[in-house]
Order: sequence, then C-alpha cells, then structure tokens
Amino acid sequence: MTDTPPDRLCNDPRSKFHDEALLARGIGIRFNGQERTNVEEYCVSEGWVRTAVGRSLDRRGRPITLKFMGVVKPYFLDTTAAKPESDSSGKS
Repeated sequence: MTDTPPDRLCNDPRSKFHDEALLARGIGIRFNGQERTNVEEYCVSEGWVRTAVGRSLDRRGRPITLKFMGVVKPYFLDTTAAKPESDSSGKS
C-alpha cells in the first residue's frame, strides 16, 4: 500500500469511491487547518468535503450532509501514530 491517500474517498458502500481496505486503515482529514472527524466524503482536487449534519437522517436512513469548499489534506492514521513525537520545548 502507498502512503498517499486517494484523491477522493467516500464512507458510503454504494459509492464507486468507497474503498473498505483504506477506510479500515484509517483516514484523517484536515480541512482548512482544522481536524475534522465527521467527514463522509472528500475530494482533494476539487477542494471539498461532505460532513454529516448532527444526527439527522434522510428518509433512507443515511446521514444528511452538507458540502463545504476549502483546502483538504487527508492522511493515514497509522503512519502518524508510528511517528515518535519529540518534545522540543527544551524542558528537562
């Protein structure tokens, strides 16, 4: 597997952009500089994310989503957990 997340990924198994192996590995999203945990779908090249709106569901039982435009930076959670964090504050 590569360490570069795909350009587009979706949580919905009915979508052609759904990839169970990548989702099982864990994907983190930074959107406009903030960590987002409620992202249902993203596209880096087009610069948007779809996020769930509260706990509201549509008539088919899927979360209601809104599309937000901005800077999308996906990353794999397992590669960030493997990196040791160093304390650069200089305190001993």
